[in-house]
Amino acid sequence: MSLRGKNLPKHGGQIMEVMKHFPSAPKPFVDLSTGISPYPYPISEKDLVMITALPQIGEEIELYKAAANAYKIKDLDRIVGASGTQLLISLLPYVLVQRHVLILGPTYSGHEISWKNAGASVQIVEDSTKLQKAIKNQSIVVMCNPNNPDGRILSLQEIEAIAADVTQKGGWLILDEAYADFEDFSGGEILEKFNIIMLRSFGKSYGLPGVRLGFLVSTVSVANRMRLILGDWSVNSVAISVGTRALKDVSWQEEIKKKLKEDILRLSALLQEAQLSIKGKSRLFCLVSHPQAQRFWEFLCKRGIVVRSFEERPQELRFGIPRNEEEWTRLEEACWQWQNMQ
Repeated sequence: MSLRGKNLPKHGGQIMEVMKHFPSAPKPFVDLSTGISPYPYPISEKDLVMITALPQIGEEIELYKAAANAYKIKDLDRIVGASGTQLLISLLPYVLVQRHVLILGPTYSGHEISWKNAGASVQIVEDSTKLQKAIKNQSIVVMCNPNNPDGRILSLQEIEAIAADVTQKGGWLILDEAYADFEDFSGGEILEKFNIIMLRSFGKSYGLPGVRLGFLVSTVSVANRMRLILGDWSVNSVAISVGTRALKDVSWQEEIKKKLKEDILRLSALLQEAQLSIKGKSRLFCLVSHPQAQRFWEFLCKRGIVVRSFEERPQELRFGIPRNEEEWTRLEEACWQWQNMQ
């Protein structure tokens, strides 16, 4: 059967919505549709107890200190925390007045949706050189680095060149670094020089998307405008508690970084053996293309495995990393079965 046009979820992670179309698929389902780390940071009893308490100002400041150190930010007043970066993305059109938006694509659809909903003129440009040529006075440029879903990475020098051009013309660069935690760069290094709004996600790299924590880092004036819109208690007590510990835990971060490097190599090799073409990857996902990608997606779903498909690019699929050996085995068996059918 074909599920094209069946109003499937526009984001990964909505596994129950997908699998209701495959009632006979084996359980438990394997959710590889997100770019979320399979290694969640350990939640302590103290973190859970915090659910009974309102956020305290001093504790929130400690969270911002930890974030500032992790993201190489000198001034705490530049940082705003919120219940995930998606909320910040949705609110940015009400913080900035500019309405000509250039997005380096293909990329996370939430940016385009938010700006179009606010009445902005949005243009998707799929080449960084062409994007820079398209910058006008007071343009807003949006780019994800590393990019989702293909893992494309622009160097700090490339970003700096675009940021300088945008700033000179009175615009803003929105730099979404949701997948940058395990990379060796940060836009925080050039933040003070240009009109940059940097977004950092917590849940993806730390395997805790349900905690809902994200950060905006920019000029003090932009940060203050976002704070005004968010209001008091923009970060919940549990997120403050676990986020502060996790952002300070460098040894855990290094351990997970090594594991993810090994995992993505294993995943890439498996997908290539299944005759899938690797289009890009990051530490947390791998993008592939195949003429029969939609058929393969349904083939996997029937075996209880869900990966990310794209309605606008039906030849592509994105695979997250399995959480344990049982999930690895199920994916390997499915890939071998698919390969033998070709």
